[in-house]
Amino acid sequence: MTGRRRIDPADVRAAVLAVRDWLADADAPAPARTEIAAAVRLSARTLENVAPGSSVEVRVPPFVAVQCVAGPRHTRGTPPNVVETDPRTWLRLVTGTTTFADAVAAGALTASGTRAGEIAHWLPLLPL
Repeated sequence: MTGRRRIDPADVRAAVLAVRDWLADADAPAPARTEIAAAVRLSARTLENVAPGSSVEVRVPPFVAVQCVAGPRHTRGTPPNVVETDPRTWLRLVTGTTTFADAVAAGALTASGTRAGEIAHWLPLLPL
């Protein structure tokens, strides 16, 4: 297993702030793909660092998939605990603009497996 990279909180904050208007207003123009990618990747890797483990896989296609939350390690095939959402919903979770429960209820996030919902404990990562 490779070591987890240290993520600079200032880099995460800068990346998320770069897309802040888009998160706050559904009618705002989408930022550049590179800006969205940076915000998604850095914030997901932050979750990976603050909730170390391999029992839940968080997927934000097409940008990132990380494993987090202590517990049984998954190594092959489809993980038993998966959270998947789009980049905008993920970043709204990260910033506290929406909650895990609200995203699930709206159909913007899928959470499968008995431990998938545990990531809500660490959200938001960067309240705005």
